[in-house]
Amino acid sequence: MDTSAGVQKMSVGRAAAGRGASCLTCKGICTGLEPHSWRKACSQCHCSQEEHVSGSNSEDDLKVGRLLAESRYAHLTAKVKGGDGLRVYKRNHMIVTNPVVSRKDPTFSTVTYDWAPPGLTQKLAMQYMELLPVDRRPVAGTEGALYRCRQLIRQLPSYDQDPSCCHSLSEVEQRAMTQFVRSYKEEALGVGEVALPGQGGTAKQKNEKQTQEQLKPETTTNGTAEENKKREYHCSGCGQLAAMDSPVVYADRCGYERLWHPTCFVCSECGEALVDLIYFWKDGALLCGRHYCQSIRPRCMGCDELIFSELFHQDTDGSFWHREHFCCWLCGQNLKVQCGCDNRQSI
Repeated sequence: MDTSAGVQKMSVGRAAAGRGASCLTCKGICTGLEPHSWRKACSQCHCSQEEHVSGSNSEDDLKVGRLLAESRYAHLTAKVKGGDGLRVYKRNHMIVTNPVVSRKDPTFSTVTYDWAPPGLTQKLAMQYMELLPVDRRPVAGTEGALYRCRQLIRQLPSYDQDPSCCHSLSEVEQRAMTQFVRSYKEEALGVGEVALPGQGGTAKQKNEKQTQEQLKPETTTNGTAEENKKREYHCSGCGQLAAMDSPVVYADRCGYERLWHPTCFVCSECGEALVDLIYFWKDGALLCGRHYCQSIRPRCMGCDELIFSELFHQDTDGSFWHREHFCCWLCGQNLKVQCGCDNRQSI
């Protein structure tokens, strides 16, 4: 693709998703999101909030800004003017303009990406995008952009990072959650880096690597020096060879000896692409925020929030519940007691 355009930062200010957003599953049936008082679902159609997406970016930028703030990735955020220390995500908004060949006056077609990997040249950013499946490219107004919005809700729920977004936490639970969030920002949270094979890492790390290579003794095979032997890089996901002229993704939490093809940089639990390259590193594996958090703390099947209380219910199927949330959708009756709704399948 012939491209000639600039990469500019995304501005914040569009209307946020929320009450009234139409349901992607119940098209023509649900009249719009009516949030349940504590379930992360619509009280009309019972579909999750991620099924009610309005295409807004401002709330997502604030959420990701909060997530990356006070971490080693705070440089990807900016202070909100008059926001009393609040930080917002500095998301790259890439606009690509292509000439349209015609017999008439020259015209141009413009493609806008809601997100692009930071710190890249236009050429490398477009190479990265072209490696993604068409329906996963975050082109504004397409299925790819909608997929990104839904994954931001699914993979990075605000109530996994902000106690104020949770339902009635006690002071003890708030302190436990605050410490939990602080710990994962220090120990697990990461943002993938896109580069060509062998070119990941900061300038300092690259210089140190070059110095180490120069200090290594010369090795020989059958008496012949293997100087200038071209190194091969293999994807840590699929194991296949990474082309030297094709972008890959690095995760600095595991060092720069490992890399992934863009389509292989996925959560090891759900297999979904890691939205905006935001990952969590645990026991040698990539995880999305949702699956990392619930690998540490139990998640309530009723409200979808992490459980920080020592008192909770574990059902026979292994699922976890806040005690007060183990109840029927329709009448609120505790499911340990048979209710007349016969709504056990809808909990």
